Amino acid sequence: MKKYLSIAAIALTLTACSKVTIENYGKVEVGMDKTEIEQLLGSADNCEEKTLHTNCVWGSSDKNITATIIAGKVTLYSKKGL
Repeated sequence: MKKYLSIAAIALTLTACSKVTIENYGKVEVGMDKTEIEQLLGSADNCEEKTLHTNCVWGSSDKNITATIIAGKVTLYSKKGL
């Protein structure tokens, strides 16, 4: 039983520490440097480089913040599940 409580406590702690929140989404702005969004949200969980832009995702497939970055600047951003 203690093992299950420990696992639940760790999971709750990790969830509480997530920077993928509606509050942080509200701080993202078009024109932000990539370093600024990384300071706000941490390192992206996934970045996919395209020919002219990079798409980065912070979070999971069901709860995330996505940003399109061109020339080191945020040009588009969206949220899912927040």
